[in-house]
Amino acid sequence: MATYVYGHTIPDSDSIVGAIALSYLKNKIGEECIPATQGKLNPESEFILNKFGVQAPELKTEYAGCDVYLVDHSDLAQSPDDIKKANILGIVDHHKLGDITTSTPLECWIRPVGCSNTIIKQMFDYHGVEIPADIAGIMLCAILSDTIIFKSPTCTKEDTKAARELANIADVSDLKELGMEMFNVKSAVRGATPRELTTRDFKDFTMGSMKIGIGQLEVVDLTIIDEIKQDLFDDIKKLKSEGRDAVLLLLTDIMQEGSQVLVATDDIAKFESAFDTKFDNNEAWIPGCMSRKKQVVPPLEKVFN
Repeated sequence: MATYVYGHTIPDSDSIVGAIALSYLKNKIGEECIPATQGKLNPESEFILNKFGVQAPELKTEYAGCDVYLVDHSDLAQSPDDIKKANILGIVDHHKLGDITTSTPLECWIRPVGCSNTIIKQMFDYHGVEIPADIAGIMLCAILSDTIIFKSPTCTKEDTKAARELANIADVSDLKELGMEMFNVKSAVRGATPRELTTRDFKDFTMGSMKIGIGQLEVVDLTIIDEIKQDLFDDIKKLKSEGRDAVLLLLTDIMQEGSQVLVATDDIAKFESAFDTKFDNNEAWIPGCMSRKKQVVPPLEKVFN
């Protein structure tokens, strides 16, 4: 029986590419694996796969009775509803350790780097498996995406090293040019609904007794969303009403290197405390804020846990 490899519930490019790359590696070392995704691809992920001619993972949301590898997450809130009925063989992740537990030992590759695909590159090296050019190309794109073209505070020397080596394999000479191509696609908002934008990169977190949703929309220029910002704020209010205690949306300007933060909450004081910032009408500009996992989740957990 084949094993499935998949990322978090609302997949970003790291999750999609990670499922493909790790499945390829596992198949090469004798484990039959199938890449899967819990949700549809976002525009950036579609662009990446089309650019390098790689097939999208299988859409699958139920895993009871299946052997699985998890990529880019280890939280129950970001896993399928039946995850506790699956047999987890391993986790490859670059986030904080989540609340998923297992009854048997498992393979874990968890590193404090900017992208899960950096770790998967290290796994290829460890096993001595050659990476084909198309897989190297999408892995490179995942690293450029997750590290915001190396601008994110999560970016490490390991990420830049992996990216250079992958670029050489994929015959990519200008990493910044490729990264800007991707972010121009990611920045496109025309024709998208507010819900598609607020949940393009969205994760739920359990913090103490609270369920906090955090979304991030990365753009090359915040003026792109000026006309729809109120629509986005109205939608995160709706997301809050769908069983969450609060919802935060990061509107990240990759050129200005900061985020306009919108919050739907009944207690803005906790968010002001977490970020040491005054919010005006539940909105604030936070310079230098680029990373959800390093600059948003940790201070919120200190307040809510």
